[in-house]
Amino acid sequence: MYIITSPLPEDDRKVVAEALRGALVDLLDLSLTGKQAHWTLYGPRFRSIHLQLDEVVTGAREFSDAVAERAAALGITPDGRAATIAADSNLPGYPAGWVRDSDAVAAVVESLSLVIVRMRERVTNTAEADPVTQDLLISITADLEKQHWMFQAENT
Repeated sequence: MYIITSPLPEDDRKVVAEALRGALVDLLDLSLTGKQAHWTLYGPRFRSIHLQLDEVVTGAREFSDAVAERAAALGITPDGRAATIAADSNLPGYPAGWVRDSDAVAAVVESLSLVIVRMRERVTNTAEADPVTQDLLISITADLEKQHWMFQAENT
């Protein structure tokens, strides 16, 4: 039984639910990774990377809210619980302890890269099922790709 009804046919709703649930987990885990990097970063580029990480965290949190609200609008229950993120995320674990600036940047680049690949798959998967959701995912992916570029430039 659905509490909130959706204009989408059931088969399309299932496709969209999978895409939005996966995006929510990825974005929440990315925000946690970014915050951990923000707190444990050290090295000569500390300040600039510290501030840049805030941009990633803020963006990921805002995007996760947009994704969760899109899901709710379609009658799909968003699940951003810590246990769900821990169980369903495929992002690499961020190193424990203090992390040198270049290593932190490399870890963030890797996480962004993995999220982008999955977001692009979700963009493709939602094209026919729900162009509105696809549009949201396209916008998010574009911003993640910008962050990915900026972090890559830090280590070249």
